Amino acid sequence: MHHEEIITATIEFVKQKLANAEGAHDWWHIYRVWKLAKYIAKHEKVDMLTVELGALLHDIADFKFHNGNERIGPKIARDFLTSLGLDDSIINHVAKIIENVSFKGEAHIQPFKSPELDVVQDADRLDAIGAIGIARAFAFGGYKKNPLYDPRIKPKKNMTKEEYIKNNPPTINHFYEKLLLLKDRMNTKTGKKLALHRHKFMELFLEEFFAEWEGKK
Repeated sequence: MHHEEIITATIEFVKQKLANAEGAHDWWHIYRVWKLAKYIAKHEKVDMLTVELGALLHDIADFKFHNGNERIGPKIARDFLTSLGLDDSIINHVAKIIENVSFKGEAHIQPFKSPELDVVQDADRLDAIGAIGIARAFAFGGYKKNPLYDPRIKPKKNMTKEEYIKNNPPTINHFYEKLLLLKDRMNTKTGKKLALHRHKFMELFLEEFFAEWEGKK
């Protein structure tokens, strides 16, 4: 199969698998990450097919919806890519991207790195911040029935992967436990540049949120 045929088949597969997905992790999240990954990749020395497949399949079975099981997503991706007849080197690389792309707590040390993972990870993190990131945070918080904010519950710092996976904080806490940390965890020059504006937008939102919460505006 040619590059475009592989990508078209993968898009259809992902759309089908995520047809009933929660709004913050649905096909449109995948679409945005895919588009961002392609944009960032233009400025990096990477294998574009691996980047596109990693972006399209990175949330095919997010551990947050499978009781913390991190093996389901890579297995689904492996089985699908094998059915397309792709080389083992590409399949293994995409599986590694899926295994390592997600933020898993401030104290978690990522065991695998590659230029392709750097691109996909930056694209995924960019979709977690800014206006889209704010919308996704509250969409997911509503899905989990978490409160908007509870001043009695303080954000948790330096969580391990296990602590992070089990954590269900008020949505505002999620900004301090993850979203505001992502600007300084971008990998590529393009990702870092794009993250600055989105980070500032979140800071403005939080300033307004707390002012309104206290009835000051």
